[in-house]
Formats: sequence, C-alpha cells, structure tokens
Amino acid sequence: MNCIIVDDEPLAREAMQLLIEESVNLHLVGSFNSAATASDFMEQHIVDLVFLDIQMPGITGLEFARTISKRTLVIFTTAYAEYALDSYEVDAIDYLIKPVDSERFKKALDKAFSYHSLLLKEEKEAIETITAAEYFFVKAERRYFKVNYSDILFIEGLKDYVILQLDEQRIITRMSLKSIFELLPKHLFLRVNKSYIVNTDYIDSFDNNDIFIKSYEIAIGNSYRDDFFEGFVMNKRK
Repeated sequence: MNCIIVDDEPLAREAMQLLIEESVNLHLVGSFNSAATASDFMEQHIVDLVFLDIQMPGITGLEFARTISKRTLVIFTTAYAEYALDSYEVDAIDYLIKPVDSERFKKALDKAFSYHSLLLKEEKEAIETITAAEYFFVKAERRYFKVNYSDILFIEGLKDYVILQLDEQRIITRMSLKSIFELLPKHLFLRVNKSYIVNTDYIDSFDNNDIFIKSYEIAIGNSYRDDFFEGFVMNKRK
C-alpha cells in the first residue's frame, strides 16, 4: 500500500517513517507537515493509507479526514488518548498514541491491510477490464455496462463515485476518479482538474481557463494547466 505521513512535528514524522520502513507491505510516498500540502499531493497521486496527526495548526487532522475519500484509509496518531472517540466519527481504521509502540503499530496495520483487501475486491467487482483495447465493463444499477472508450466524452468524480458522460447516456458507478484514470488509455484521456477527466478527441475548443466539449464547459485546474498545454496542445501541433 502507498502511504503518507501528515504531522506538524518533525520528530514524530521521523519516528513514524522508521516504523513504516520496517513493514515490507508499505511504501512511503510522502511526508508532510500540514493537511494543505498533503491535500495537494493527494490530488495527483494514489494514496491508500494516511498516518494523520489529529492536532495540527490550521486544518486539524479531524477536519482533513472528513475531506478524504473513503477509499483512502486513515490511521490517526495523537499524544492524547481522549481523541480516540473522535477518530471513529470519521471512520478511521485505528488510532495510535505517541510515542507509537511497534507492536501496536503492527496491529493497526493488520486492520488496514484487511480493510484494504475488501476495498480492492469491491473495486474489482465494480469494474471489470477486458484485454481488448476498445472497451471495458462497468457495474452500475446492478448490471454490467459495456462502455467503449471512444464513446466517453468525459468522466466526473463525485466523492466516492464517478460519472461517465457519454453522448446520450450517463453511467454512475462507485469508484474513485484516480482508480478509473489508471485504467484508461493515456493517449486518449487527460485529467484536467481535481474532478474531471476528458477524452481529448472530443475537445472542440479551449481557452486559458476552460475546455469546451459539445455543450459542456470544463475548467482547467491550475495544477493541471501545464500538462494540458504542454502534453496535449503541443503534441497535437506536432
């Protein structure tokens, strides 16, 4: 599992990193001193597990946890045992009291690995990829729909769901935008903001801020603008 650490205390981050490095099934992809910097990272990277401090200046761990997708697991780290009950309000997998004991850390990881396996199974059932390059199947309304890549205008993320917008149909399925993006052919699809992936073949026009696909107007996010203009626009001009 890919994991990150979010804690405003440098020593606490170092101690957690040492524990993570002892686990062969964890891959530390980032360490952050605030929820804001972690949030920016998570917009563009897949994170399966967050070790999250509860008390931080600015956005607290509890406030940040409420914004994280349910498909990303949270283990709280805190110096105060009284915050344990608060952690359950945001569906945290577990909480660890600082300084974190290695055996207690392993128990929390066992919970995380077990729940992560259930999520992967659920996700596999939600969308079945086919080796053919032209289409895939997606589960919605208790049925599997065959969706041709070439028929998708764009995909919109809405919390723990994605909306596949076709020309005359919308399909809604339980899945994260990051996960479905991993399944799409990258030569055809491009993520243009936190909530949208577009099929570049359907882009009718664009300006510095927006993309226009048929009657739809989709904003270009600031952190995605360089990828769009350099990766898509310049490649199309070659």
